[in-house]
Amino acid sequence: MSRTHLVVVGDALLDRDISGRATRLCPDAPVPVVEEETRRNRPGGAALAAALAAADGQEVSLICALGRDEPGEELAGLLEAAAVRVVDLGLYGPTPEKVRILASGRPVLRLDREAPATPGLPTEGAAGLLENASSILVSDYGRGVAANLRELLEKAAAQIPLVWDPHPRGPEPVPGACLATPNAAEAALFARAGGEGRAAAGRWARLLLERWRVSGVTVTLGPEGAVAADESSSFAVPAPRVAGGDPCGAGDRFASRAASLAAAGVSLREMVEEAVRAASAFVAAGGAHSFHPGVAPPGEAADAAELARRVRERGGTVVATGGCFDLLHAGHVRMLEAARSLGDCLIVCLNSDASVRRLKGEDRPLVPQEERAAVLKALGCVDAVAIFGEDTPERVLERIRPHVFAKGGDYDVSELPEARVLARWGGEAVILPYVEGRSTSRLIREAVNRATKSI
Repeated sequence: MSRTHLVVVGDALLDRDISGRATRLCPDAPVPVVEEETRRNRPGGAALAAALAAADGQEVSLICALGRDEPGEELAGLLEAAAVRVVDLGLYGPTPEKVRILASGRPVLRLDREAPATPGLPTEGAAGLLENASSILVSDYGRGVAANLRELLEKAAAQIPLVWDPHPRGPEPVPGACLATPNAAEAALFARAGGEGRAAAGRWARLLLERWRVSGVTVTLGPEGAVAADESSSFAVPAPRVAGGDPCGAGDRFASRAASLAAAGVSLREMVEEAVRAASAFVAAGGAHSFHPGVAPPGEAADAAELARRVRERGGTVVATGGCFDLLHAGHVRMLEAARSLGDCLIVCLNSDASVRRLKGEDRPLVPQEERAAVLKALGCVDAVAIFGEDTPERVLERIRPHVFAKGGDYDVSELPEARVLARWGGEAVILPYVEGRSTSRLIREAVNRATKSI
């Protein structure tokens, strides 16, 4: 089992989308007549959260309960295609289904098929997975899986980062969880308090933090972003503006990204900021309706992976490099040009702002990640940029699978964690010549010294 193994626990659903056109109303009722054009089945509930994390490049296992019926078989096939390992507790009753009717891409009706069903009890396989996970996500849809595994989850939360996405019909998050992620309606219900907006969400988060005895609570607010609280502070994270899109599955995208980041030991603020960006990009791209298991969710890494795929298909060589690239200087440019000369495209794996702060200190970066990415993309030698939130780019490299990873500096190849990753598919890590006297840290020191002398 790898050190970046995410275990998702929760209720798996089969989602069905029936899409068509609506050009007239029904003659016997004021409702649209949808002329069916396509049907598509997709994983839903905890199964969607697991598939999204797997598409991010994470190793994922899902502990769930599937019925012995056709929907259960279809859902199992979808999860296999998504590279999600399934530990099935067994469901005594039918697999739940949610059917959406869409007209011109917009939902007009949802039909839920949810007959009473009871999930099986924990197995030794489920217990072993939880003991060895790098992080855990409880994606509760109130159908009993989380409740049945609660004792194991309480034990795991004492040692392993655990994110709990709660449901009004399910149990409360276990004490010691690193983060609980209710949406606004759920938080108001759990907190038994009224109000609306960010101020009310902050109050709900602080109430639930104390009541649930968890390390952090984030209340997601849809297009307004999220509000979070821990023992020392509370803060709001606005969401990027999204025109149109489909919010279906946004909560699962938020929780799956947060749980993946929890394994890297990031702070609550960093976790929420990155999860909000991921959820917003997911909504803008069409939400769960547009997600295909096995295909990376939208974002810079997905664009880079698509470029790498096209280059490989035509027999070209994919080159990647990585770094912070704060205050781009001549040494950076020379290294990037040298890296590009090694193949047919160059993809830069760029440390996010949160990642740079962990590596360089709280006063870095000087330039935000979006601006650093824009400057890199403007260079003729750079074909794509993929921002990553971890300390090293192993996960994004797994998605891109370059032939060559180039690193500038006085490293030894054996010191690079990226070299071990590339070896899995026969890739190669190379060290490019170090440009003496060129570094961001030296530029900062020179700027400080000159500013001090001028005072």
